[in-house]
Amino acid sequence: MTMSELPPSVSPVGPVVHEALGHALAQLGLAVMVKDLASGRYEQCNEAAERLLGLPAGSALGAADPELFDAAQAVALRAADLQAQGAFQGVRAEHRLELAGERRELVAWRQVVNDVDGGAPKLLSVWQDQTEVRKRDAQLQTALAQIEQQQKAMEALRRDMEDNQVRDGVSGLYHRAHFEEQLRREADLSSREQREFALVAVAIDNLDEIRRVHGLEGCERVIEALGRLLRANTRAMDSPCRLGGERFVVLFSGVGLATSHSRMEHLRRACAQHIVSFNGQQIPFTVSMGVASFPHTAGAIDDLMRSADRALASAREKGGNRIVLASIQFVPAS
Repeated sequence: MTMSELPPSVSPVGPVVHEALGHALAQLGLAVMVKDLASGRYEQCNEAAERLLGLPAGSALGAADPELFDAAQAVALRAADLQAQGAFQGVRAEHRLELAGERRELVAWRQVVNDVDGGAPKLLSVWQDQTEVRKRDAQLQTALAQIEQQQKAMEALRRDMEDNQVRDGVSGLYHRAHFEEQLRREADLSSREQREFALVAVAIDNLDEIRRVHGLEGCERVIEALGRLLRANTRAMDSPCRLGGERFVVLFSGVGLATSHSRMEHLRRACAQHIVSFNGQQIPFTVSMGVASFPHTAGAIDDLMRSADRALASAREKGGNRIVLASIQFVPAS
């Protein structure tokens, strides 16, 4: 190939420009190598390239890739050379090479060039060691992942702390203060929008007998089981609560007697079928419930609570393991 036959992108380089360019690249710590295309042997190699390859000064000159690298690496480099020869604009490639016993991450730019004297085209390659940059990037990503995990852990801890302020430690249900706030909000909303909501009073049947036979810890295991079942059988907008001691209630948002009765019947059956394991023994338990609704069974919050409690008392008087609906108030027409 003569000078006139070179593609426009294969630019001849004069000696002055060549020397200045080589000096500039060396100052940037970039490895520069020039390979004879016909023989595949290196004709030029600056100090940065020799350091990169871990070679004594001048030892790379006249050598080919199979003499400097292992067989697999030499094949990969040969493939990159061929790609560069077919792309006159040059080719960027990444290589992972074992050099001087260390794995290095390298970026190389290859381009076919020609001397101004009309000599045969050469393959110029400029190399940059990215090993430390990649290590720092990996360390940064690891640090960011750790920070993200710590933030998630702190957020989970914050939620747990907030949750502990509104939830009972044994049952996992809301405390009285949260229940009373939700009850007021629901009553206000229902009054404005003319809609129902239901309140269910819940009690564990024969809890005193369970405490006598299995002790306080066995009693707490039953309360834990009831708490799990209550949470599983209510929606996110509902409020299953432990008011204290053995008093439990569920506030059903936006539903009336029939719907809340149906959902609590499912809970009643689940409790009757559930067995609590404790100290190698099995503790069966059942629940009784009284269901009241706003505004049909009571038009005021206090009256609603009393109405649900009366229905619960009726369920327990009838032997437990049942649900009783509170009486609906009928207001005579004026």
